Amino acid sequence: MSETNAVVRSMHDLGLAAWFGGSLMGAVGLNGAAVSQGRTAEETARIAGAGWMRWAPVVASAVGAHLVGGAALLAANADRVRRQEGVASVSLVKTALTGAALAASAYTRSLGMDVARGALDPKHYGAGAADARRRLRVMQWVVPALTGGIVVVSALQGEQQRAEAQAHGMMRRRAKARTRRGKPGTAGTEGSARGERFGARHRHGDRNGAAAEWHADPIVARHYH
Repeated sequence: MSETNAVVRSMHDLGLAAWFGGSLMGAVGLNGAAVSQGRTAEETARIAGAGWMRWAPVVASAVGAHLVGGAALLAANADRVRRQEGVASVSLVKTALTGAALAASAYTRSLGMDVARGALDPKHYGAGAADARRRLRVMQWVVPALTGGIVVVSALQGEQQRAEAQAHGMMRRRAKARTRRGKPGTAGTEGSARGERFGARHRHGDRNGAAAEWHADPIVARHYH
């Protein structure tokens, strides 16, 4: 692994670790502690909001590092994506999970801001804050679930980089390419069919001898007359 790949791989892995671990700790530790310590819904929201506000710039940097590292790794492995069976499909799954995790993180932050506004001004934002709190009870688990899925897919990508997996995947891709070239109507099949016809003539023989047998094919005959 080159030095450049080591740097971008570290960005990818550390960024994802902070994204997943921070969201899980926030759901279990921070939000749980806020619920147990807050005497009212507004106080609970203030405790949790203070913690998430401190974490926001850290997770933003982590997500950015993960995205930059992931894009660089994808570019570095572009040849494997094209040539190794299964790499492209796994990359698509990871891209979809990453997009969903980004959307879920942005939506969760928006809900948190609604809850914070309700805590500061219950008269004007109380109803919206109550609805946002209900949604947050679900969304706080969606982000770690999606980022955890990215961790699993990243582990699968690591397994695909093993020498045995690369050799097997590239062999399967070449075999499929040969199968596609051998479908009816392709040049490879037509050549095989002509070879089979010649082989049949050769096996059954010809009354006029070997010369007549070879000259039965007009293309070959032009070379022998």
